[in-house]
Amino acid sequence: MAKKGKTTAVPKLRFPEFRTRASWEYTVLGDASTPVTERVGDRKLTPVSISAGIGFVPQAEKFGRDISGNQYSLYTLVRDGDFVYNKGNSLKFPQGCVYQLRGLGEVAAPNVFISFRLKQGFVAEYFQYCFEKNIHGAQLKKHITSGARSNGLLNVSKDQFYGISIPTPLPDEQQKIADCLTSLDEVIAAQGRKVEAVKTYKRGLMQQLFPREGETLPRLRFPEFRDSPKWEPTTLDGLVDLQSGGTPSKINLAFWNGSIPWVSAKDMKRLFLDDAEDHISAAAVDDGAKLVPAGTVLMLTRGMTLLKNVPICVLRREMSFNQDVKALLPKGETTGLFVALLLLGNKQRLLRMVDIAGHGTGKLNTDELKALKLAAPKPAEQQRIADFLSSLDAQIAAEADKLAALKIHKDGLMQQLFPSPVEA
Repeated sequence: MAKKGKTTAVPKLRFPEFRTRASWEYTVLGDASTPVTERVGDRKLTPVSISAGIGFVPQAEKFGRDISGNQYSLYTLVRDGDFVYNKGNSLKFPQGCVYQLRGLGEVAAPNVFISFRLKQGFVAEYFQYCFEKNIHGAQLKKHITSGARSNGLLNVSKDQFYGISIPTPLPDEQQKIADCLTSLDEVIAAQGRKVEAVKTYKRGLMQQLFPREGETLPRLRFPEFRDSPKWEPTTLDGLVDLQSGGTPSKINLAFWNGSIPWVSAKDMKRLFLDDAEDHISAAAVDDGAKLVPAGTVLMLTRGMTLLKNVPICVLRREMSFNQDVKALLPKGETTGLFVALLLLGNKQRLLRMVDIAGHGTGKLNTDELKALKLAAPKPAEQQRIADFLSSLDAQIAAEADKLAALKIHKDGLMQQLFPSPVEA
């Protein structure tokens, strides 16, 4: 039985061989570790930073340059196996993040970070999962009396950090938990690579299925169309009609929270759009809000997002949209999905067309969009390309769903494998 006042706990889920053991005790991090304070000095090492959700990243990669400057010699020498606490807050870790250095040998870490090494009897991989679960965050929260300081770091002292408690079973149980979660991470990583492989395959195909700028013949054509004529030169205006959107009056509550999806930039994160975050009413449509049918292509033409991406999507149902978005309604026998894919295949050209408006906002000029030179095949070939690439999109979505499910499974498993503290 635990001593009176000693914090102990039992996880909801425990491996069979450990279920008859006593409750876990909580170990103060300062008792389980030794501070790492050795300076880099004149050693030539890679200066690093720590990014939430990623871990150690070379400063040159994160910031575009080495920012250590004259402080470099005062940086902390961190070796594989050591842990580093970055006191910077983030959405994922509001009270800062902790990562173990793995596979980089020796690096130089800013001395404003807190570096430490675990003592014998504590499994590093287990502790890393404790930090991933943000066990430290809830305990540090009470010490943070204000937001980040001018250097972007939280006002957490070393004593406060080393004062946090970690739930610690015996080493063999620590190792069992770490092995279980490591195996699951390997499955997640493999699934992530699978998703990226299909995306890369699709990008490569798109480069070959659509003609290069100024050309009218793609490098890759489906067998049944190899003897067909070259694609016809045209413009975007020759393929679609462009229509502007708008925002119903925000002060008229009758216009909002209806059943009609109202698309804005935040919704345009996937090729096919089934719904939107905001909805308007039939009264808003009667008042002039634009309504476009399923199959319409939407393109973002104004916003900060355009500085790095040109969101394009295809509607799967009737929707409305705001003034930062243009609707592209296919003309004649033109296939809407083909137009969307054709534009995505010309994304770099579109990015070059983006002008910088006030406050750094990107903007695509409507007249220039209409005049964009393109090439298009006959409707049958358009549909063949659209069907093939949309099948790849379906595969990507299915693999991405599997990846998301694995991550949810891991989160749920971690909730059960690590206990909440209980005063015994």
